Amino acid sequence: MTASGLPDESDDLAIVVVNYGSSALLSRNLAAVAADVPEATIVVVDNFSTDRERMALRALAEPLGWHVVEPDDNLGFGTGMNVGVARARELGARRFLLLNPDATIQRPSIQALLARSVAEPMTMLSPVVRRIDGSTWSVGSDVYLSDGRIRSAARRGTVPGERVPWLSGACLLLTDRLWDAAGGFADEYFLYWEDVDLSLRVTRAGGTLALVEEATAVHDEGGTQRADGSHAGAAKSGTYYYYNIRNRLLFAARNLPPETVRAWRRATLPVAWEILLQGGRRQFLTSTEAVRAGWRGVRDGLRLSRTPRHLDEPDY
Repeated sequence: MTASGLPDESDDLAIVVVNYGSSALLSRNLAAVAADVPEATIVVVDNFSTDRERMALRALAEPLGWHVVEPDDNLGFGTGMNVGVARARELGARRFLLLNPDATIQRPSIQALLARSVAEPMTMLSPVVRRIDGSTWSVGSDVYLSDGRIRSAARRGTVPGERVPWLSGACLLLTDRLWDAAGGFADEYFLYWEDVDLSLRVTRAGGTLALVEEATAVHDEGGTQRADGSHAGAAKSGTYYYYNIRNRLLFAARNLPPETVRAWRRATLPVAWEILLQGGRRQFLTSTEAVRAGWRGVRDGLRLSRTPRHLDEPDY
């Protein structure tokens, strides 16, 4: 252990965040985390949104000593994280805490994650993730292979069927060894389901997934993807609907046998409707954005899943 109370390996820790128009969130959330763990390297990948946002992030990051990577375009979450981890490795990091801009985690929880990582370097770790009001947002989740629906891991034992477990990308800790074995995030997803895909590839590479119950992160649910910036449960953005619907079928095509892909395709319309309803019915009275985004997600997801593709093929 270091004098700071973190494991010796904390000097190899990088906190990696992908930003998109969220410098205000970073000034509130990441700044607090970085101050709590000053020995960690901070890497922010600024997916381009506007010149004004980029200047705001530079003004925030420079005096705090953060390392900022500035792509010319918006790379999406997974590809952005890949770029951020690559930069963190150049800076000497060997453990990566992947964190959303709208998430915070305190030092004792980082200590718990690091201690578990030292003992189990081939395990991808997540804290319990709570909402601002203290309610549970995630203790891990499962994708059910019968139809591609997602349910909380807390429901295991109450819902029958074969499932694929996964951990939310809102807050993850993993080592460079495990990152290399799994191959990082897949670039195709842009947003959503890339953490489901990574979780599956971790287990296929011989790693494991674990929830560290003594560690807690706080997630401002949807803070970067609400349609109007209002409270959780309000209408979400078209981006949220489109990629959640599309990428469910992309995940199936990348990872599952043809008969399972066909079952997921048959369930596309009811599952898409359930995703849209996450934003409530009132949204449909004021805008057609959700329905239009959902329709595009269904169309493109069905197109992508016509021919199943698998990770052992040459182009993956």
